[in-house]
Amino acid sequence: MTRWLPHPLLAASLFVMWLLLTQSFSAGQVILGAVVAVLAGASMSILRRRSSRIMSWSKLGKLAAIVVADVARSNIAVAKIVLSPKSERNSSFIRLQLQLRDQQALAIFALILTATPGTAWVQFDRSDGTLLIHVFDLVDEEAWIHLLKSRYERLLMEIFEA
Repeated sequence: MTRWLPHPLLAASLFVMWLLLTQSFSAGQVILGAVVAVLAGASMSILRRRSSRIMSWSKLGKLAAIVVADVARSNIAVAKIVLSPKSERNSSFIRLQLQLRDQQALAIFALILTATPGTAWVQFDRSDGTLLIHVFDLVDEEAWIHLLKSRYERLLMEIFEA
């Protein structure tokens, strides 16, 4: 069963979505939806990577709390900049040398940066660990680098690579 249907919940969800989106319950749509669901579920097995182990659940909770606070604070800061008619902003890119190597940790870091208003993960060079970030209103580049490394990268390394 697992060989033919490695992700049954995903396949079932895709099948139901197929039927709902086509709004047709003909035999052809049912067969086509089932084939698409099974093939998509099987393709996920090919994409599946090595899973990471979380080394510190308490630090994961701390990271979540920090991210929620930072997202709220950034929302307010970006809203003030956008709504202020006389505000000047200095959009710029930052190059950040990361020590973080775990794929799941890097993915979480990308989500954090992209979900935080005013920042965006642009490019990551895996060969040398260089990350390019866009900052909507950059005042002090060194302060940003210190913040990202001490606030997020350090915690992610302690959670996934300790």
